[in-house]
Amino acid sequence: MKLMNSLLSGAALALTMTLAGPVAAQDCERGDLDKRYCDVNGDLIADTPTDPADQVDPDTLIFAYTPVEDPAVYKAAWSDFLTHLESETGKSVVFFPVQNNAAQIEAMRSGRLHIAGFNTGSNPLAVNCAGFNPFTIMASKDGNFGYEMEIITYPGSGIEQVEDIRGKQLAFTSPTSNSGFKAPSAILKGDFDMLPGRDFEPVYSGKHDNSILGVANKDYMAASIANSVKSRMISRDVIKAEDVKVIYKSQTFPTTGFGTAHNLVPELKEKIRNAFFSFEWEGTSLQEEFEKSNEGQFLEMTYQEFWEVIRKIDTANGVSYACE
Repeated sequence: MKLMNSLLSGAALALTMTLAGPVAAQDCERGDLDKRYCDVNGDLIADTPTDPADQVDPDTLIFAYTPVEDPAVYKAAWSDFLTHLESETGKSVVFFPVQNNAAQIEAMRSGRLHIAGFNTGSNPLAVNCAGFNPFTIMASKDGNFGYEMEIITYPGSGIEQVEDIRGKQLAFTSPTSNSGFKAPSAILKGDFDMLPGRDFEPVYSGKHDNSILGVANKDYMAASIANSVKSRMISRDVIKAEDVKVIYKSQTFPTTGFGTAHNLVPELKEKIRNAFFSFEWEGTSLQEEFEKSNEGQFLEMTYQEFWEVIRKIDTANGVSYACE
């Protein structure tokens, strides 16, 4: 695999998020952050506002999980954790089922979302455009974490290797997804000299489960997906392992990053952090769902370190973090 070569090659794939909300410029260091945020300590995420008048302490906290699969499944999966979060913070918590990555980012940017899990690819946009402060990811009990991007097809499709996709159709999920668009775009260009529109027909399914089901049902000839999602779908008997076959597997990427809006009062931020790290997984609805992808704890992390490879992929794809 030649991922690092592809990261350095660049690609003419621009992405600009258009999000609602007023912008108030500040005179401060901010790096790539939108002009409404500051990053004085250089950790690449938005600082908590220094003026208490700009900090918020809502009576009800809104939580959203990345729109990967059926929201009803994940509302139930997160129920025990949200009960724990209410106990730790002393506040009501509401699960907000978002339909797409852009809507989730806009909700946090506009102040309607306080705690969230943003998927791998949308994390940098959430950080830079919405003031997202990620601090943890899910990991296995022994501390391993992450997932791989896979390009899958179905048995009998005539596609045996990546090059066989030329002249055919490849399903992506959405432009903000790492494994559903950004990573495969960089890899296909850098390693295989294949571009969407020129060498294959790109289509967009909207979500990983749509892409996986689409391949299993032979609606799509091939798709780029996160294998952690595929594992959970197989465990739930949504598809059978033999319904799809893997023709490409990437290096390991960080999975969904969890965190808070930047402008919550510091005391509340700390209570939310403690809720993640004090949560006992054993016997809970969260364990029941996520042990299917070998996850069993929340691991502390930093966006600056863990998302470095994702930022390099974005640079290779010409992705802009500008909020226009």
